[in-house]
Order: sequence, then structure tokens, then C-alpha cells
Amino acid sequence: MLVRDAGEFGALDNVRLVTNGVPEFEPDPASADTLLMTTLIDDRRVRARDAAPARYFYLHMALACAATAFLGFAPTYWVPLAHRTFSASPVIHFHGLLFFTWSLYFVIQTWLAASGRLVNHRSFGIVGVSLATAMVIFGFFASVTSMKNAAALGQADAGIAFSIVPLSGIAFFAVVFVLAIMNTRRLEIHKRLMLLAAVSILDAAIARWFLTFLAPSGPPGPPPVPVTIAPAVVASLLLVVAMVRDWRTEGRVHPVYIYGTLALLAVKVLNWPVSETAAWHAFAGGILALAR
Repeated sequence: MLVRDAGEFGALDNVRLVTNGVPEFEPDPASADTLLMTTLIDDRRVRARDAAPARYFYLHMALACAATAFLGFAPTYWVPLAHRTFSASPVIHFHGLLFFTWSLYFVIQTWLAASGRLVNHRSFGIVGVSLATAMVIFGFFASVTSMKNAAALGQADAGIAFSIVPLSGIAFFAVVFVLAIMNTRRLEIHKRLMLLAAVSILDAAIARWFLTFLAPSGPPGPPPVPVTIAPAVVASLLLVVAMVRDWRTEGRVHPVYIYGTLALLAVKVLNWPVSETAAWHAFAGGILALAR
């Protein structure tokens, strides 16, 4: 029979020899428990370390969206408003207030989720439903007001053509938001849809910088529809950042980002040819006629 000192087997203290000469080992319960506890603690620390950046990623993206919205409208709205040189109808002011409030709401919601206050996050969600509904309604009213202003300047056709940009934008936002609400229990889909919805309305803010610093001076009135494509592409770079983050942390890009970004860019590009069709002019022109 083979006899060895049990100390040779590390954490295994006891060795019993069976009749066939094969040693049977009895693990020390205290050593096993200690090893298991250490492993669990280390595993939790690793998961907490890895999860911390992921938890706050959407908060950082929400802050980026809010900053883009504020800075984008600063030269054409916030600064003139502060100097009391901006004049617009109450509909336009309320429309701007609602859309900027949305960016702040998105920051609060992502902060609640990142800090683990999921009950508060869900309870505050009803505010988002009400806010998004008001945004859609006043987004429509603002589009009609812009068409009326263009008609007053003798540019009714240009106003009708351009109306496809805000109307399609608010429609895209509404569809994505509804999908996000339908997927509140599917967290990975819900949070990506909410980011897609937030990014989809940033092209208006970015376009203000294009118009302020890049567009040549010209007569007042709506800009050509094609110039709205570039700001939408710039806004989509935020989604590219999210895609890169997915690829680095998950090993793949989530389908919401792939199909959502393609759909968003498709809408922005197709606005141009559709805005020149007789069908669109009949549709938007009919809305304008009812509003007069």
C-alpha cells in the first residue's frame, strides 16, 4: 500500500487508503468554504468593476444629447432669447420648451437607472409618456406654424416641401418611443430604443450650427430639404459611439442600433425626393389650407 503525508495535497488534509491501494481524499470543509468565499468575493468585484462603466454609459450619452440640444440652439434661440431679440409665436416657444425638457428628462431617467433606483425610474416613466405625447402634438403645430410663416413670406411651396423634415422627424420619434414603451421589460432593447429616440431629434439642433456658420446669407424662409441630411448624419455619430461600445463589451452590435440607425438615415435621405412629389404637396398643402 502507498502511504503519503496528507500535507502534500495542499488544501486536502486527510488521506484514507482503500483496499485497492488508491488513496481517497477528504477535503477540509473550512478550507473549501474559505476558497469558495474568496472566489465569490473576487467574482463580485470583477463584475462590479466591469458593470460600473456600462451602468453609466447611457447617462453619459444622455448628457451628450442634452449638451448637443442646448449648444445647438444657443446661437439662434437661447442667446437671442436672453437678449430679448428673439420673436416667435407661443407655439414655437412651447415646442422648444417641450423638446429641451425631454433632453433633461432623459438625463434624469438614465441617472435613476444607473444609480439603481429602478422603482423611481419606472414610476417617473409616466411623465415621459405624457411629455412625448405633448412633443408630438406641438411638433405638429410648430410644423404648421412654420408653413404659415413661409406662406406669409411668399414661399408657400418651399414651406410645404420643408414641412416633411419636422413631420417625419416627430413621426419617427413617436414610433421609436412607442416601441421603447412596449419593451420596458426587455431592458437591453428598451434602453437602446430610448437612446435612438433621443438622437433622432438632435438634427434640428445641429442644423442650427450649419445654418449659422456654414450656410450663406440669403432671404428669410425655410432652407432646402437636402441641407438637412448632413446634420442628421452628424447626430447619428452618437449612435456610432454606442455601436462601438456594444462591439467592445458585447462582442457584437445590437440589432436595435443597426436597424434603427439605418431607418433613421433612410428617413432623412428620403425626405428630399418625397418632398418634391405632388402627393406630398397635396397632403401638406391640405394641412396648411385647413390651418389658415
